[in-house]
Amino acid sequence: MLVIGAGAAGLAAAAELARAGCKVLVVEARERVGGRCLTRRFPGLPAPVELGAEFIHGRPAATFSLLRKANVPAVDSTRTQLVSFEGRLQPVNMFTQARRVAQKAVKGRDVSFRGFLARQRLPRLTRTLAMMMVQGFDAADPRRVSAREIVEEWSALSTSQPRPQGGYGPLLEVLAKEARIQLATVVRRVNWSRGSVEIEGTFRGKAWRARAPRAIITLPLGVLQSRSVRFAPTPDKPLDQLASGPVIRVAMAFASAFWEEQHPGVAFFHSPNAPFPTFWTPLPMHAPLLTAWAGGPKAARLAGASEKRLVQKALESVRSVLGNIKEPRAFLVHDWQADPFARGGYSYVRVGGSGARERLALPVERTLYFAGEATDVAQSGTVGGALASGMRAAHELLAG
Repeated sequence: MLVIGAGAAGLAAAAELARAGCKVLVVEARERVGGRCLTRRFPGLPAPVELGAEFIHGRPAATFSLLRKANVPAVDSTRTQLVSFEGRLQPVNMFTQARRVAQKAVKGRDVSFRGFLARQRLPRLTRTLAMMMVQGFDAADPRRVSAREIVEEWSALSTSQPRPQGGYGPLLEVLAKEARIQLATVVRRVNWSRGSVEIEGTFRGKAWRARAPRAIITLPLGVLQSRSVRFAPTPDKPLDQLASGPVIRVAMAFASAFWEEQHPGVAFFHSPNAPFPTFWTPLPMHAPLLTAWAGGPKAARLAGASEKRLVQKALESVRSVLGNIKEPRAFLVHDWQADPFARGGYSYVRVGGSGARERLALPVERTLYFAGEATDVAQSGTVGGALASGMRAAHELLAG
């Protein structure tokens, strides 16, 4: 069997197939596994630096099963937050405000979240935070994203947002040990007919191909939409009803955690008008590390900018809350929209697109099986959803 992609979904699928006795080859375009999980480190800093997924949203069974297998604990993150609003810093809970918005049902025909929010009578702070949440937490464009899908998601939001100790990278390496993985393999074409799949591309720059009776496709939504991988024939999938939200992360290491002197115990800071409207600390771990986050239209406006400019914009955002601060001693940047093997952070449903995730997940002729966070209904946009989707696709293949 073939699995295309060695992110969380591909690794989970391959591990399930290998345990069932299948011969599996996982091909991955990058020189590493993990996909949109990317754990790095700054020398001398105790906290891992996540440039991709960082938190565990709720208590997803697939993630906690992997944590137990790897003997890695989940560390509860500190959720204390401050927002800069109307000239002063004030405490806030974004999730509480989001659930308040989600109490209003979307009646009748689906509309954009922006249109839905405009109809509600809500305090200015709640309205501001809701727009921040849909752009940051969901990486979505408020003018394009389905209000019905957002309201349904926010109604079930969990305040539990722990982190895997040591980051996602080492956790996924445990899964990678169960599969045969070929890195630096860029797939350009998938030729298939019922019961037969041939993939064509390059392996370390040289022409390469492989065959199998079936394949699990775990390419990110943005890559599928870009048509950089051609399918012949093209499967009937609702790609235009979903969107891949842009995300940019800037991690900055400082000489000291100076913010703890003035704001002890505060983990998240929000500045609605800043280019990077949210930044956070690694609390409860104490380390001189700040992570600046931009998603949705905020990230789209920064698309293509140099690393130097992105760091400048991140510092501008931090200074809008913490005042004049020194330059970081080191930084790491990742623009997921500019990443050719991701082409976005994670997915959201466009207006009128309810059911698109389910249709994207459907197998094609018992030959092509689809996995990845965009195919998961319960936990889309998360590592938990990616892991669960990979396991689901593997079980479908085995049953078929």
